[in-house]
Amino acid sequence: MCTATLSGIAIPADAEFILEGYVDPAELRREGPFGDHTGFYSLEDDYPVFHLQRITRRKKPVYPATIVGIPPKEDCWMAKATERLFLPLLKMLCPEIVDLSMPLEGVFHNCVIVSINKRYPGQARKVMNFLWGMGQMMYVKFIIVVDAEVDPKNPSEVAWRAFNNVDGRRDLVLSDGPLDALDHSSPLPRYGARMGIDATAKGPDEGHTRPWPEPLAMDPAVIECVNRRWKEYGF
Repeated sequence: MCTATLSGIAIPADAEFILEGYVDPAELRREGPFGDHTGFYSLEDDYPVFHLQRITRRKKPVYPATIVGIPPKEDCWMAKATERLFLPLLKMLCPEIVDLSMPLEGVFHNCVIVSINKRYPGQARKVMNFLWGMGQMMYVKFIIVVDAEVDPKNPSEVAWRAFNNVDGRRDLVLSDGPLDALDHSSPLPRYGARMGIDATAKGPDEGHTRPWPEPLAMDPAVIECVNRRWKEYGF
């Protein structure tokens, strides 16, 4: 460690840059619009002001940065790494979670697709509320819940299941709550409606009295036979 003489605060000796200054909590200034990771220009808003008094740097400093814009950009892959790192924690706190995906088009915080081991009615809604209660997951605008056998990382399969399984009156959940500061769609800044979509199979215990069909599946014996004789077909 070394000490910055201006502020007297201990700082890491291997820091690339050191910016010293002060913030007056009462002072705000209008900033923006900036091109942001959402792929849109962020709206203008008032933010605290940092008064820079001194910059210290290494002789040949490295400035880490990412390029943001219409996804996917570099920051999207950082988000994917975060998704994988936090999945074990989410599964520990909510054991019915099988897998989870935050698609790049959702720019980290706008969409989560989660597969669950469903055992009781209303469980998909329970998982939605769990996710909305987990720190910055409160900003998620769309949560899509699918059954355990569906791969959340396969958007085509998720869309097929949702488009066929969802009844609009029964399976859509609207939840008012906080939204990301960069969300330009909400009528009010940082507050609006999130939507949950329950695309899991339903039974009588959730008011669905009709039979629920199984997805089409080829007989395993036929698949084995075709694979074994594939070269004979001359394709």
